[in-house]
Amino acid sequence: MAYRLLRSKITANPFSFEAAGLLSRHVTVSGNSQACSPQCCTAFYRQASSEVSLQTEQGGEKGYKGHDMLAPFTAGWQSTDLHPLVIERSEGSYVCDCIGKKYLYAFAGLWCTALGGNEPRLVEAATKQLNKLPFYHSFWNRTTRPSLDLAKEILEIFTARKMGKVFFTNSGSEANDSQVKLVWYYFNALGRPNKKKFIARTKSYHGSTLISASLSGLQNLHQKFDLPAPFVLHTDCPHYWRFHLPGETEEEFSTRLANNLENLILKEGPDTIAAFIAEPVMGAGGVILPPKTYFEKVQAVIKKYDILFIADEIRGTGLVLGTEFTDNKSPNQPFPSEWGVGLIFGAECEKRGMLVRVAGDSMMMAPPFIISPEEVDELISIYGESLRSTERIIEELKSQNK
Repeated sequence: MAYRLLRSKITANPFSFEAAGLLSRHVTVSGNSQACSPQCCTAFYRQASSEVSLQTEQGGEKGYKGHDMLAPFTAGWQSTDLHPLVIERSEGSYVCDCIGKKYLYAFAGLWCTALGGNEPRLVEAATKQLNKLPFYHSFWNRTTRPSLDLAKEILEIFTARKMGKVFFTNSGSEANDSQVKLVWYYFNALGRPNKKKFIARTKSYHGSTLISASLSGLQNLHQKFDLPAPFVLHTDCPHYWRFHLPGETEEEFSTRLANNLENLILKEGPDTIAAFIAEPVMGAGGVILPPKTYFEKVQAVIKKYDILFIADEIRGTGLVLGTEFTDNKSPNQPFPSEWGVGLIFGAECEKRGMLVRVAGDSMMMAPPFIISPEEVDELISIYGESLRSTERIIEELKSQNK
């Protein structure tokens, strides 16, 4: 059974756990991601660096500050000035860092490690395959039996209707780059080479490579990279709570967004639009649930103009939680970006032994599917303690800025 935990806001009132107590295996929460200024991110990360950083420096060891790896979504000064949080091993729903501190991993890798860490069946299967055949490719009509077996299983279990083929890639970014190639090839084969444009949505995340970052609707993936590519267009973010008009119902909001999509298609020319790509639930944008009848209305529009629909989903099954921090529970009253409220909350969680995903003023969690009821209780407890601590810090910031 799935429960929807309403957005948790930092307000003058203590956080109520009445709804949170309903959490069992599946939780979905709407949220939204706001860009945090580089200045606020820099200041807060320097102030709230991990305990690993502090303990390493106190111990007189060099640690990994100034390491040689270029890391994604990591500012250059972070790898130069701070020790990274170095994760050394995993145990079920937990990971442990290089100094032995244990964290409840509330983000399951990148939304994907459904079975957690050190699952014996996975270890056994990987060891067996590494001993038998550690690597082989699928070029030139050559492949392996595990690849064929997995493709067959995916077609039989995970699709609403029979697909033609399964194409394996190494990441979601690579998958979406391949989607663009396949769609272009498809329309070229049909003799319709002008169908080249893709429509994605603001706040969406589809990857970080050139094409997949272009499809993504996040400004920090575009700025300074000369993106998005000219064949990518973006339409409205379906975040009802933040973007609905006064008195507008969810269905009316969905109708307006579908009309805006159709107007964009007509403006660009239906014969130039190849595909529409969307996450069923927007993830990195803030765990944004689609409003009522949204996809039904969108699908009607794209079918009308013979545009392909790509459902982009890579997350594993399980609990998904998103929280957006705003002042006075109002979508029109975000906190000042220089306060870095999301970063404060993330640091408070880490301090208490839980790792979460933070983006601007939004926090996201998606722990492994194997998380136990006791571990869910621990997650809720740390979440509440961190929320109350963040609230106190926000009150201090408010008093300083009066």
